[in-house]
Amino acid sequence: MGLLKEFKEFAVKGNMMDMAIGIIIGASFNKVIDVLVKKVLIPPLSLLSDGLSFQDKKLILREAATDSAGTVTTSEVAIAYGALLEVFLDFLIIAFTVFVVVKFMNRLRSKAQDTKDETVVTPKDIELLSRLNELMEEQNALLKEGVNEN
Repeated sequence: MGLLKEFKEFAVKGNMMDMAIGIIIGASFNKVIDVLVKKVLIPPLSLLSDGLSFQDKKLILREAATDSAGTVTTSEVAIAYGALLEVFLDFLIIAFTVFVVVKFMNRLRSKAQDTKDETVVTPKDIELLSRLNELMEEQNALLKEGVNEN
């Protein structure tokens, strides 16, 4: 019964919803990156390399052998380094895109937390904490003046 109670707490606290939203956005993000690589970046690279398809590049270790009837008796053994290059390019693009998105989000967060910046609406909790900090500084200054007068 304890496992069911823990799961209920997990689901109610929102962790499960946060994870589900992250997985859904991640899957969509993966599709966007896949199209970006395969339909936007690879064609110009292929054009620059005279129509070279990265997916077809491989290092053949053993040719496929066929008999007189044309059936394959032994299959080809090859290292498909072109597929590795394509996946590595996908990884670099994903890493760079995530870096840019995180950098953008951090910039927005720092602007939102700056109470002096009037161009961005400061969240109420940050505004209240900032005002509380100012009041404490004023109180400390008054207390120091009172101690110095005595």
